Amino acid sequence: MTLEASPRDLPESSVPAESPGDSPQAVDTPLTRAAVFLVLTISDADGSIAIVRDVLGGIDDLVKTVNFRDMRASLVCVASIGVRVWDAVTGLPRPAELHEFQPVVGAVHTAPATAGDLLFHVRADSADLCFEFERLLLAGLGEAVEVVDETIGFRYFDARDLLGFVDGTANPVGRALPAATMVGDEDPLHAGGSYVVAQKYVHDMTAWQALTTEQQQAVMGRTKVDNVELADAESGQKSHKTLNTIQDEQGEHGILRDNMPFGSAAAGEFGTYFLGYTRRLWVIERMLQRMFIGDPPGLHDRLLDVSTPKTGNVFFAPSAETLASLGD
Repeated sequence: MTLEASPRDLPESSVPAESPGDSPQAVDTPLTRAAVFLVLTISDADGSIAIVRDVLGGIDDLVKTVNFRDMRASLVCVASIGVRVWDAVTGLPRPAELHEFQPVVGAVHTAPATAGDLLFHVRADSADLCFEFERLLLAGLGEAVEVVDETIGFRYFDARDLLGFVDGTANPVGRALPAATMVGDEDPLHAGGSYVVAQKYVHDMTAWQALTTEQQQAVMGRTKVDNVELADAESGQKSHKTLNTIQDEQGEHGILRDNMPFGSAAAGEFGTYFLGYTRRLWVIERMLQRMFIGDPPGLHDRLLDVSTPKTGNVFFAPSAETLASLGD
């Protein structure tokens, strides 16, 4: 899903400060050619939490170990933790907005909640580095975890989704990027962290291709070939772009989308893995409400008629320092 929303370029005083105590993980890494989205649950067996803490604390070292094989591939991994295990894994108070994914039930479509305690977002410009990192990561975690979902993403042409549209156009840049994604002094204990929403969407390509290009563009709110933004509908059915633009008296609220296409032509599976990083979890939750329930209610996002969510999770990616401290 594109989940478009224009960034709000906050005043300088509102942009989270970058200090040694709150530096983020590699959330702002540019789009890569390959990615792995790995969702795990933690076993209830004795010792599982200790193993997970040790592995999380060593993520940076593991990245360096694998990345050394091809420094040009720019391997990174962002590790995030769900609310069910937050207390046990971190020993810290919970981030202010962290909670389980709340299902969104519309008249026609539903965004489901699914299991997941840990999310590893692995990215590189070389698929073999993603594979090797995941192999060593799972070997280290062993029987302390169970794999809930593994999705292998790839870059499709000029950053398009499998529906043929450019994805992530409205991602924030410059100073708007940390302002949109990085928790600041509103929750000082968790400054430098980011809320993460993950959803795996599967597309009905037959239904989508039955639409004309003009109909597809009306659904998305952008032209297909040259990615030009179309005017918002003044009333009635709104486009995907418009429904995912969150605006209030403070302006427009942006998020960072690290979406990736995935699929298998042989299996007839075509999809988009939506991954949204945000400073304010409520912004993405508002987007989902508008998509599935509609604005006004009853006029849901028509993209959902061909794109079905199979998973739904909320995580928090703590700062790099907090993550490293878990192995102490």
